Amino acid sequence: MSGRQNAKQRKAQIVAVVLRLADEIGPDRLSTTDVARAVGLSQPAVFRHFPTKGALWLAVAQDISARLQDGWAAAENAASGPQARLKALIRAQLAAIAETPALPSILFSRELQVDNPALRDVFRGVLGAYQSRLVAAIRDLQAARTLRSDTEAADVAVLLTSLVQGVAIRWSLGARSHSLVQEGLRLFDVQMALLTAQGGRVDGKTR
Repeated sequence: MSGRQNAKQRKAQIVAVVLRLADEIGPDRLSTTDVARAVGLSQPAVFRHFPTKGALWLAVAQDISARLQDGWAAAENAASGPQARLKALIRAQLAAIAETPALPSILFSRELQVDNPALRDVFRGVLGAYQSRLVAAIRDLQAARTLRSDTEAADVAVLLTSLVQGVAIRWSLGARSHSLVQEGLRLFDVQMALLTAQGGRVDGKTR
């Protein structure tokens, strides 16, 4: 095993530790001393891999971005038709949050919002990419007349993204005592039933 491979593995380990500690103690309270202690390195050793705390957070954001986009692509590839594709994208995002519980707190952290513009840019790009995938599926549904077309696809995508974020926050505040994916998909179905209503009718029945 080469030294380059060792360095790559060590960086991956450090990133994984940051995500775990961000969930346990919060991203804004997390220090490089905490990271070094958890990894079993000295603080200078951590800085040999990541020269600044900002660079470390940027690596964390890039890792999250890559895993999210891989998950979305896999979800879409396994789905048949725009309705299944849209639901698969929602499921993939909920599953990613369940697997990385620190994600919502990172998105609302001072590190992201104030201290690290590069980190903010990565997550802004990730959110934009996700919404673009949602919009494509929504437009296909509207074209097939299975989703009401009197609402902009981009607005529907924002509603669905907000649904995911809201369910994730409730899940976190509720001590993660229920299935995030199941609850999120249940509410997704409710939202879709409202969006497929045409002329005051749902499932062929007058409301």
